[in-house]
Amino acid sequence: MNRFSETLAELEQNSLLRKCRTSTPLPQGRIEREGCICMNFASNDYLGLALHPAIILAAKEATEKYGAGSGSARLLGGTTPAHEELEMTLAQFKGTEAALGFSSGFAMSLGVIPALVETTDVILLDKLCHASLIDGAKLSGAILRIFPHNDVEKLESHLRWAREKHPQARILILTESIFSMDGDTAPLREIVELKTRYGAQLLLDEAHAVGVLGRGLAEHEGVSGQIDFHMGTLGKALGSAGGYLASSRVAIDFLVNKARSFIFSTAPGAAACAAATAALRLIETAEGEAIQVKLWRNIHTFVAAIDTHREYAPPKPLLASSAIIPLHVGSEANALRIANELLADGVLAPAVRYPTVQRGKARLRVNLSAAHDEQELQVAAEKISRALNRTLRPDRE
Repeated sequence: MNRFSETLAELEQNSLLRKCRTSTPLPQGRIEREGCICMNFASNDYLGLALHPAIILAAKEATEKYGAGSGSARLLGGTTPAHEELEMTLAQFKGTEAALGFSSGFAMSLGVIPALVETTDVILLDKLCHASLIDGAKLSGAILRIFPHNDVEKLESHLRWAREKHPQARILILTESIFSMDGDTAPLREIVELKTRYGAQLLLDEAHAVGVLGRGLAEHEGVSGQIDFHMGTLGKALGSAGGYLASSRVAIDFLVNKARSFIFSTAPGAAACAAATAALRLIETAEGEAIQVKLWRNIHTFVAAIDTHREYAPPKPLLASSAIIPLHVGSEANALRIANELLADGVLAPAVRYPTVQRGKARLRVNLSAAHDEQELQVAAEKISRALNRTLRPDRE
């Protein structure tokens, strides 16, 4: 046990210790934590659908009809009509022949990637890809090459190398459409052009794009039909829980038989499936479009307010290409101190630190939602700017 205690003490000394804190989500983008009601910028519920009456009703009705848990793996007895309806709806939403649900996005990566490639194949992965994609790539045992973030020239160099050195190999490119820690988008058209030219396949993680950019960046850029594997989660803009992969019918049938995290896991509860199905359908309605418009209005309002009150020069300009706004701080200690100060001031803007990001590149990650009130956003932006100014402006005491 000394090793555990020593490790925890070292993490705390380096401002890297993490703890779970009990929280209760509230309407209008708020959250209750330890008796305090705060503006919530820690949530991936970009459209505010987790508390939407239609989504809650769908989950409630599915629970009453099918029970709280599935009680079995999908291939044994855990596939309910709610699972089938979700997968049909996902395939229609993504414009593919079929789709397959998983208990989480992480489970999807760990099951799908090792199934798609063999040890003689090649994976090319963006350096800033999510941990689940990295772990899935490593677990596969395939030859792994990492290219610098969004660097299409280096990606092409890797593709050329793979084709020359491993002419018989399957080449799989892994990238996100919207990157979870920086909120920036992939140069998707260029990546699709390269993967087509070199005969590779592309697995695109749309976890932070679906709902924020309609059906995702692939459709937004007009290349949806050229994506081999559409990956996503149900626990962000869709307000539910779980992960999915959408692709051809033969690919999905293959994964049903080869993706170990699918085969050997108890099926997700029907309530989560029904909630996600209702969310997918709502996004396509006039109400869903209005919610997405509200989200983007909130994004632009917040970024403008931060710029108005900022008195320091950030290492990168603020992005408005997604609902994720990274506010770079640098040191882990400063990020944690600012986050704690803001929490005491009624703003939950968590410090993102190593190993989620590189050492010395800690930040506050502000996630915006359509549920946020526009006037409250401006107040919160001023509070966040003041806290950042006190630590980061050149003339600070």
